[in-house]
Amino acid sequence: MFRLAAIALMIAASFVAPMPLQAQDGAPITVNVNMARVLRISAPAATVIVGNPGIADVTIQDPQTLILTGKSYGQTNLIVLDSRGEPVADTLVEVVQMAAGIMTVYQGQNRTTLSCAPTCQPVVMMGDDAGFSGQTLASSQLVQSAAN
Repeated sequence: MFRLAAIALMIAASFVAPMPLQAQDGAPITVNVNMARVLRISAPAATVIVGNPGIADVTIQDPQTLILTGKSYGQTNLIVLDSRGEPVADTLVEVVQMAAGIMTVYQGQNRTTLSCAPTCQPVVMMGDDAGFSGQTLASSQLVQSAAN
């Protein structure tokens, strides 16, 4: 009975323990472009530094919760400092394209991207044809203004 209670306590503790900032086996933390991800850290953060803010952005939600947002494809690093300026974490961040439900269409040299979940709709992705992206943004802004 004691052994069963100890196992249950260890399982419960694993659900409330903060997730490490660095992914398993030293791999970079990945986030999809145009998406956000919650990171939990083991010590309170006072300052966060992103090597290339054009690739990713990080905000401090509370001292032990960071929000990582993928802005552009690529790799950069993330440094977290405590209130004394001591490093809490220093890790790689990789921003990747979301794979599920995304379809890329090539028409000659022009590229367009569609999100097909369940109906295919145009989305703006880096590298897409400028005309297609402009039309998609204009359509999105029209729908947004009608909703307000």
